[in-house]
Amino acid sequence: MTTEEILSAGIDIGTSTTKMVVSRFLLRNVAGLTHVPRIEIIEKKLVHQSPIIKTPFKSKDVIDMEKIQQFIFQQYQLANVLPENISTGAIIITGESATKHNASEVVHTISDSAGNFLVATAGPDLEGIIAAKGSGTVQQSKKTGKVIANIDIGGGTANIAVVQYGEVIGTCTMHIGGRLLEFQNGVIHSISPPLERLMQRWDNPLKIGDAANDPRIAKCIEEMVTVLAHVLTGQLTNAQHPLLLGHLPNWSKQVEAVVFSGGVAACIYEDNCSMRQYDDIGERLAKALQQHVGLQSFLWIKPEETARATVTGAGTQTTDISGATIQVDAAVLPLKNVPVFQCNMHASMANINSIVANAVAQANTLFSVQESPMPYALYFSQLPYLSFQDVHELCQVILQQFTSRSTIPIILIIQSDYAKVIGQTIQSINKEVPIICIDQIKVETGDYIDIGEVLPSGVVPVVVKTLAFHSQ
Repeated sequence: MTTEEILSAGIDIGTSTTKMVVSRFLLRNVAGLTHVPRIEIIEKKLVHQSPIIKTPFKSKDVIDMEKIQQFIFQQYQLANVLPENISTGAIIITGESATKHNASEVVHTISDSAGNFLVATAGPDLEGIIAAKGSGTVQQSKKTGKVIANIDIGGGTANIAVVQYGEVIGTCTMHIGGRLLEFQNGVIHSISPPLERLMQRWDNPLKIGDAANDPRIAKCIEEMVTVLAHVLTGQLTNAQHPLLLGHLPNWSKQVEAVVFSGGVAACIYEDNCSMRQYDDIGERLAKALQQHVGLQSFLWIKPEETARATVTGAGTQTTDISGATIQVDAAVLPLKNVPVFQCNMHASMANINSIVANAVAQANTLFSVQESPMPYALYFSQLPYLSFQDVHELCQVILQQFTSRSTIPIILIIQSDYAKVIGQTIQSINKEVPIICIDQIKVETGDYIDIGEVLPSGVVPVVVKTLAFHSQ
């Protein structure tokens, strides 16, 4: 079996902080010389871990791209690595940074100049899922079968992803973070708008210039932690709550265990709190989380990674060839960096409408930034045996759910060998919709795929990019 050593970089540009890691990966082709390559990481080594810096902005709505680039190239110098030596990796722009005017320009410019990167612009829900993978929570849920909430708390938000058996069953994002109150010279220097709205109900709200040790700060932190506890126990029903960012919690099962990741988690689990370098409430928020009675009812699981849970070590790439019985609209190929969402049918056609509707709704939320819909692939796993009538019903449901996305290709990956019949049936029902329907590819939520042009044999090459994370 052949092995290869590569260098990888991961860059996370967040609402409050930016960080980077450089890694060395040993890869092995486990498929053998006569088969399509299937690459696995057999060894990971951290080469360089950057300091966590404040994300630089030129103005409220514009990220300072020059300063980000300076930071990245400085880290390359410290790691003794040239950008052209980077074989793979990922740039993830998250939190409010993903909504800035030049967010897309920033990540693509950096990708072009700093290495060969998978580029992901992650809204809060997708950020929560990436963090749940990076912290080890998704893997932990596979091992235990428990319903685990990964709560990734950074400077501006708490991104919650609830998982069981390795699958995401719900998400929610709150305005809860270490930098919602900032201090300078012993007084309050800034108050975030969500906290200002929260304190409108108070008789005497905090204001800029109040002392950094004002007792009302503890009250503010206590309210944030209580709201988080209410989210986890299903008690938050107010869709207009000032600390809610986006939709209400959408998981149906009771949370059994919690894992905290992000910068604030470093203050929960580690003696050396990485947020002490910042003049904010991060450390106090961490202590309040540890001491809150409502959170003690959950099993607490320590993550494999805390502050850098969303920093990607590498986008490991596996090249596959689709099955031969597929249906593709060649005019829309090739496609690059298409995110995947898994729709598990649980080997049954029962409740097909609600299962597909729920998957599409979650995918639309995950992969839309600033309400702009993006192409994504829906991966149908555990399909039952399908009769002709079942195929027709499934295709009707799929088309019904994608009616609002008529200009964007419907991209389907079928675990079993049904791609051609499903693709052709969708095409016969609606001849206008562009359809890519492939099978015999193994993916999961959070993967990204590139789909190449149709080969002479009628198949398409597919590169599956799986985000790989470091353990401590």
